[in-house]
Amino acid sequence: MTTPMLKFISVAQKQPEKRAATARRADFAEIYEDFKPVEATEQASRCSQCGVPFCSVHCPLGNNIPDWLMLTANGRLEEAYEVSSSTNSFPEICGRICPQDRLCEGNCVIEPGFESVTIGAVERYITDTAFAEGWVKPTRPVRERTESVGIVGAGPAGLAAAERLRAVGYQVHVYDRYDRVGGLLVYGIPGFKLEKDIVARRHKLLEESGVTFHLGQGIGDGEGELSFAALRAKHQAVLIATGVYKSREIGGPGAGLAGIERALDYLTASNRRSLGDTLPQPEETALNAKGKNVVVLGGGDTAMDCVRTAIRQGAKSVKCVYRRDKANMPGSAREVKNAEEEGVEFVWLAAPEAFVGDGHVTGVRASRMKLGMADATGRQSVEPLEDSAFTLEADLVIKALGFDPEPLPQLWGQPDLAVSRWGTLKVGQSTFMTNLPGVFAAGDIVRGASLVVWAIKDGRDASECIHSWIQEHASAEAVAEQG
Repeated sequence: MTTPMLKFISVAQKQPEKRAATARRADFAEIYEDFKPVEATEQASRCSQCGVPFCSVHCPLGNNIPDWLMLTANGRLEEAYEVSSSTNSFPEICGRICPQDRLCEGNCVIEPGFESVTIGAVERYITDTAFAEGWVKPTRPVRERTESVGIVGAGPAGLAAAERLRAVGYQVHVYDRYDRVGGLLVYGIPGFKLEKDIVARRHKLLEESGVTFHLGQGIGDGEGELSFAALRAKHQAVLIATGVYKSREIGGPGAGLAGIERALDYLTASNRRSLGDTLPQPEETALNAKGKNVVVLGGGDTAMDCVRTAIRQGAKSVKCVYRRDKANMPGSAREVKNAEEEGVEFVWLAAPEAFVGDGHVTGVRASRMKLGMADATGRQSVEPLEDSAFTLEADLVIKALGFDPEPLPQLWGQPDLAVSRWGTLKVGQSTFMTNLPGVFAAGDIVRGASLVVWAIKDGRDASECIHSWIQEHASAEAVAEQG
């Protein structure tokens, strides 16, 4: 019997149970419980199966969301997993960390007053069930190809490309300077949003599929590094998927004081501790919020990760300073709410102008701001209020102001590698290929700091372009030999 849909009229929206804030503050475990089968079925059945699914339209991957919701509502979970995984290489990761409130759920067209379908939690439930039931299998290509592809970067874009290229039969080699697979999924995103065994599970599956990982392998001309020229010589094609890791800086008096740290350094240190690594001094002390008054600068998801990490490390106080108001926060509203529940204090409409201290920071001097006229994009400008300066006590200041690309042409000794005025790699809009033949790029290194779901999309699309290029290249060589 088929379960009827459109139950949003009679069934209220429900997210998975969320652990109490007091319990969440004590560890780095994920804060949401898993859906029980009956809950997932009920929530999936709320879908209206609309003719134009705006949830799919506004998903970067174009996921067939209404289809797998209907299959879930009818208990056909294995089929739901097949549909979900056909467009998304890592649905269990997207179900956990995608800002659904800005993407699929935020564009659900259920009538006002009934609230959107709980898409992200159902997506997570489907794939977690698939793993538990043994439905997720290593990729087994129909035939092996002799050509190999080298991928630089084991983050979401690189891994998505590796999975798709391996499915076609290529010999795939992934190079990463870190000692674990996942990139920012492991070192940048805290465990309370994405537990690391979820990423390790995918790493194992890719290895079982035949992907070869070269961890701790940097690219460049330094000691122990593999030169980019040697990398190109080893493979028929190369994909650059390094992401963007260069932290944006802030100036002003006192900006060089000790105790002012970069967000990624801070999050990486915290994640390494959670993974059981021992940090050397002075990093262990400097990058630990325990007993300190912490001030985080910024309003994006990275800032939310930092403030919530500081709470769990036992900070004396945690404040987030953002120059606009709550309605204009670039980060997920869900993450802001979680942070508030856990005890983070938000200082809205405030911008830092100097740092106080003698050798080590002791405070952040800031000014109150007001919102001004909107620009061409509709975003309001911010203007300082006269005589509004105030000082926040701070033993640790974390800069979460965004990320820029590293200068790869200089670091890799490739001055001809073309970059945009923002330092991102230039690629063909429909080919993903850089100006160097056979060298492709995808993810944040092309589009700038963005969402994991966009990196997965770019990695999958780039893999198709790489496959087409290798085939065309091989055909051209065959014709030349015959001639």
